[in-house]
Amino acid sequence: MNESGHVPVLLDRVLSTLGPAVGEPGALYVDGTLGMGGHAEAMLKAYPEVRLLGLDRDPMALERAGARLEPFGDRVMLVHAVYDELPEVLAKLGLDRIDAILFDLGVSSPQLDEPERGFAYSYDAPLDMRMDQTRGMTAADVVNTYAPADLARILREYGEERFAQRVASAIVRERAKEPFTGTLRLAELVRTAIPAATRRSGGNPAKRTFQALRIEVNSELKVWERALPAAMDALAVGGRVAVLSYHSLEDRITKRVLAERTTDHTPAGLPVSLPEFEPRFRLLTRGSEQASEEEISSNPRAASVRFRAAERVREDA
Repeated sequence: MNESGHVPVLLDRVLSTLGPAVGEPGALYVDGTLGMGGHAEAMLKAYPEVRLLGLDRDPMALERAGARLEPFGDRVMLVHAVYDELPEVLAKLGLDRIDAILFDLGVSSPQLDEPERGFAYSYDAPLDMRMDQTRGMTAADVVNTYAPADLARILREYGEERFAQRVASAIVRERAKEPFTGTLRLAELVRTAIPAATRRSGGNPAKRTFQALRIEVNSELKVWERALPAAMDALAVGGRVAVLSYHSLEDRITKRVLAERTTDHTPAGLPVSLPEFEPRFRLLTRGSEQASEEEISSNPRAASVRFRAAERVREDA
């Protein structure tokens, strides 16, 4: 734990997984989701020769992480960017290969903890949910303007909400009376739209709706589908990628992309593997790894984490 009280999830596992790729002088480590800079700081301390390129879409996070990482001087480069913009960032910096990259997906602790960001349903705040408050639509825009069918779709697909149609219909009915501006009114509406028997278990019934809106507002799954392949393309031979995801939708994409990159695609029936079809990567994890009970007890955010990693073993044909 650092002075802020923030505990980076699976810190030791991340360091041990990515460490072998950044042992050489001048190695470049990319933190695609810099956040509070906890993983980045630990990497810079553990490997004194490594350089850091940190990305974050949240200007506030970049400012805080920048202050935290200031002691490391010119070993640190921080860029305001979404993680699927990595190829453009590397090109602008004149870099063509990276040695390790971490993605710690989902919403960060400060975003949840600061009421004005509108991510939480436990207190009233503007219905915002943008990770980057300098651009893009807000959750209020989605709730107040989306067609009923589109609202139901994102609640069902992104929130895995069984009662998506009921919740969407309730939102449409209430927004006609008065547009939604705050989180508490929406959270209460969701609670009343869901059957009482379901409300009695599984935590706050608004959780799934708020997750769905956050994913839609920030295009999280669409961004992730572009970001992971792009990051793997940028890795040098021996380079490693590690992913911490916190819900099944993110992890499903991660699993699929890693499976595609670590599978031999030699046509069936041939006696030997053909070099052009051999996998360029190998898995470093068996399935998805979870946090230990000990870590979860000291860091509740780790309860839902799924960890996957891979290493580039050869260049593209």
